Amino acid sequence: MARKQWTDAEVEMEICRLQQSDDVKLAKREQQIKYRRRQQMWNLQFMEKRGKQLRQMGITPENMEEMLFGDLPIDED
Repeated sequence: MARKQWTDAEVEMEICRLQQSDDVKLAKREQQIKYRRRQQMWNLQFMEKRGKQLRQMGITPENMEEMLFGDLPIDED
């Protein structure tokens, strides 16, 4: 069975119809949520990797400023 050949006008009308569809809006929202969660996961994975690097360098929360910035004055504003 052959596929329907769409005219440019039909394509534009179908796009408009689909953009108004509640089902499309629902699926789009689901996709946004999934992408946001994946982004959060990637950020956490990066932070874990960076934390391991810092720990291997001997940096702890207690000595972090001294190890990273040395003798630089730090504003406490």
